[in-house]
Amino acid sequence: MELRQLRTFEAVVAHRTVTDAAVALGLAPSSVSEQIRSLERDLDTVLFDRAPRGMSLTAAGRRLLPWARRLLDQAEQARREVREARPELRLGALETIAATHAPAILARLAERRPDLDVSLHTEGARDVLLGGVASGELAAALLLDTAGPLGELGFALPPAPLDHLDLERVPLVLVAQPGHPLATGGPVRTEQLAGERLLVNTPACSFHLAGRRLFGDSVERVRSGGVAVVRACVKRGLGLGLLPEFAVQEDLAEGSLVRLPPATAVPPELLLRLVWRTDREALPGLRDVLYAAAA
Repeated sequence: MELRQLRTFEAVVAHRTVTDAAVALGLAPSSVSEQIRSLERDLDTVLFDRAPRGMSLTAAGRRLLPWARRLLDQAEQARREVREARPELRLGALETIAATHAPAILARLAERRPDLDVSLHTEGARDVLLGGVASGELAAALLLDTAGPLGELGFALPPAPLDHLDLERVPLVLVAQPGHPLATGGPVRTEQLAGERLLVNTPACSFHLAGRRLFGDSVERVRSGGVAVVRACVKRGLGLGLLPEFAVQEDLAEGSLVRLPPATAVPPELLLRLVWRTDREALPGLRDVLYAAAA
């Protein structure tokens, strides 16, 4: 059974005569007749009742008709997908937030733009992500910043026109080992942190930059590593940690860490931002695609 036979079969069903089907298909009547006979031999059944007034479907022919349309539709879909490459969106994300925040964004894109192939590329360094957006290697990137213009947290921007969309808030928590002198349940003022050790990652880390904005130079900074390392060291009583709330929720719930509430009206937080280059669209309608990623 061949696709051309199914097309001829549909034409004969529609036009009821071999001659009219041949005209519609641009074939010789003999070719149409031979294809129908060949299809009947392949299926080992008669598909048409031949009569002077035209051809009508047998019971077997009626059963074949929906299958013929389905197979021809699938063949057309396969042809389109092979010939027409689906547009791809290369999305970068900080490793810190890739596992916790990127899946929901990818799910929203899959739901709202099923025509796209979205690939996720994780990176530990913000500068590498921004460089990828500036060069066009990435269509957009997910990173952390604070309210205000892009880069307000304190990191440098590449020389390229960038725009951003704030997707959600990322609350920060100052945590300590249970029994720490400041863990009294009351708000902690910045001056009370004098002499304390704040465990941090590299100076370019978003949480390091956030701590500098919040506490200035009132606290000693001790480099220890990423979020997981800082959390483990705080549990050992080696210092304090300013970490994203999502990373310490379980520790706070089970009591292996305690929250030190700040004496400010607004709790510390960062913003999850989607950043892209405004003058170079990686695919048509990029801005609309990225807004589809918003909650």
